[in-house]
Amino acid sequence: MAVDFSNAVKTDEGVQVNGVVMNPIVEKCEGCERIKEFEGGKYCGSYPQPETKWRLGNCNFATHTKATAKGKAKVNPLKASKRAAKGR
Repeated sequence: MAVDFSNAVKTDEGVQVNGVVMNPIVEKCEGCERIKEFEGGKYCGSYPQPETKWRLGNCNFATHTKATAKGKAKVNPLKASKRAAKGR
């Protein structure tokens, strides 16, 4: 859900959209397609606090990074043996 900045208001706390204070983007957000500009500042159009999305790794909303799988995927041994028998 993208945020509509047409009814945004700049306050002392930051930019407020529909009662939610939007924090500016962080350096890791640069290059993302979800960035919206409002009165000279850059804000995430999907999440009000972008720095918290990057705290534990990659942001799941980021369009400029690829998600990487952590660890190996589980393989069902029965299905693997059937695939091997078919020659795949």
